[in-house]
Amino acid sequence: MIPIAAILTAGTLAQSQEPAPAWAYPVNPPGFKLPLDDGSLRKVPNSNGALTLSQVRDLFYAPDWHPNDHPKLPTVVATGRKPDVMACGYCHRADGPGGPESANLAGLPEAYIKQQIADFKSGARKSSVMNRAPMSLKMRLVGAATDAEIAEAAAYFASIKPRSIMKIVESDTAPKTYVTGWFLAADKTAGTEPLGDRIIEVPDDLERFVSRDARATFIAYVPVGSIQKGRELAASTDGAKTVQCGTCHGADLKGVGQVPGFAGRSPSYIVRQLFNFKHGARAGQASAQMKSATEKLTLNDIIALAAYSASLTP
Repeated sequence: MIPIAAILTAGTLAQSQEPAPAWAYPVNPPGFKLPLDDGSLRKVPNSNGALTLSQVRDLFYAPDWHPNDHPKLPTVVATGRKPDVMACGYCHRADGPGGPESANLAGLPEAYIKQQIADFKSGARKSSVMNRAPMSLKMRLVGAATDAEIAEAAAYFASIKPRSIMKIVESDTAPKTYVTGWFLAADKTAGTEPLGDRIIEVPDDLERFVSRDARATFIAYVPVGSIQKGRELAASTDGAKTVQCGTCHGADLKGVGQVPGFAGRSPSYIVRQLFNFKHGARAGQASAQMKSATEKLTLNDIIALAAYSASLTP
């Protein structure tokens, strides 16, 4: 089992004219330490499973609390291959919904998933915060994974029907948060604060999320009016800000053919990807179209598009 404490503290901002929004790329603060495992067994609702904290932190093990929710896990998803191919289901969960810190792979086209791995491997796809731990883990994995392992994982995640795990709330305020394990968590003792020009996305039940329960759900606080603004931007035809999103991704943003859908997915993740495209950090397949579609967007525009798309049914 590989300890993740050192990896959890990684994070260096890339240089760009527009700073990456820290709330979308949370990095653990200096001196961050994981809580110690006291040996007690963790459980989640509607599951007969029981795991220790060390087990749910094991990079070569995907906690499968609800095995009847999905087909049999391929080995590369369930346990990976030591020493460098971590279990895909560790970050993306057993049936692919991921979390604010990682991609939701459920239902993405098989060829698209394989292409993204190829882009990571070639270095074409990067991040505006390159040394953030999820990216470090991804780059390590793709450098060691075989074509057969990649194909098996892609076919599996593509076969999973995406489901709604996100509640979008327009609000002027949001819970005060802290960073833990690459994501934001609500500080239930600290009250609320003005939301401003941010999206604050937190797990509904932190312990379920820490246990890597694939049924964990999330709430995202978005600026008032952002959903409608995003709807208008997504439908734009005048080219002043962007192109009509549905032209490639479908009228309902659920994807068309090998073009991925992003309806109902993490708004934090969507913000990161739009920002990465805009600033050239993500330069793989179709990046030219996405660069053109994002280069005129302000951060507020990106927030609005993420809020709108995340509010849709996947």
